[in-house]
Amino acid sequence: MSMPETISADAVPCIARGHRLQFEPAQDCHVLLYPEGMITLNESAAEILQRCDGQRSVQAICDDLSAAFAGAEVTSDVHDFLKLAASHGWVILA
Repeated sequence: MSMPETISADAVPCIARGHRLQFEPAQDCHVLLYPEGMITLNESAAEILQRCDGQRSVQAICDDLSAAFAGAEVTSDVHDFLKLAASHGWVILA
């Protein structure tokens, strides 16, 4: 898969079928499980993926994260992560 050039603010991301986000106590972090393995996520990636519920737009995710982190500017980080996640097939953008 190739990385999308841009992510639309109106796109609605969801975790791809066959993938599951969960907290892994043994590693003290969130992981993304899929049939071929597991991806250990940093805190930022986990915060983004927890909001990829197939209901919220990318803009709504950015707004929610910004509010949760004292007005931090998160838009470029969210877009960059979602481009990467889409290119690896971790998320689907509708």
